[in-house]
Amino acid sequence: MNKPGVVESDRWTIAPSTRGQAEARSGFEARFNALFDETFHRLYRYLDRLSGDPALAADLAQEAFVRLYRRGEVPDLPAAWLITVAMNLFRNERATERRRRRLLGLIRGERLQADPGPGPDELLGADEARRRVREALDRMPERDRRLLLLHAEGFSYREIGRALELNEASVGTLLARARQGFRRIYGDHASS
Repeated sequence: MNKPGVVESDRWTIAPSTRGQAEARSGFEARFNALFDETFHRLYRYLDRLSGDPALAADLAQEAFVRLYRRGEVPDLPAAWLITVAMNLFRNERATERRRRRLLGLIRGERLQADPGPGPDELLGADEARRRVREALDRMPERDRRLLLLHAEGFSYREIGRALELNEASVGTLLARARQGFRRIYGDHASS
């Protein structure tokens, strides 16, 4: 005999409060899946351009989504939240890598070998342009580089402002200045 509001089956019984939690979880998972489908590739491309390392970018984007899933609720501006988490993960990874290199340098001393010179395929026009863009981006201030890369991936001014802790109204102006700075640095690098 069923009590009012209680659903019974051969294997389980769900009381109203448990059913509400299950529905809320189901709603979260649906929003999470939609957000993943909509945002993962943009976040990955941003991190790939920021780091220059596709494997690291994939790991960081995935970890940002894992953290959102563990959180159990989607924030008001989920893309901005994911960007912020991914940037923090990236900063942590870079700091760890610097410490690792420093320690390896102390351990190995002068035995560390330099990277091999560029191969013939890197001399092709597209690879050269890609390298010049990477170098120009690396020479830019951190905030300007992030502004350009986030905008290139299609994030809105609102999402960029939230992720970089900037006033949304100033994102357009800062973005225009970042573009000018990039052109100047890219042009200076081309003439040298």
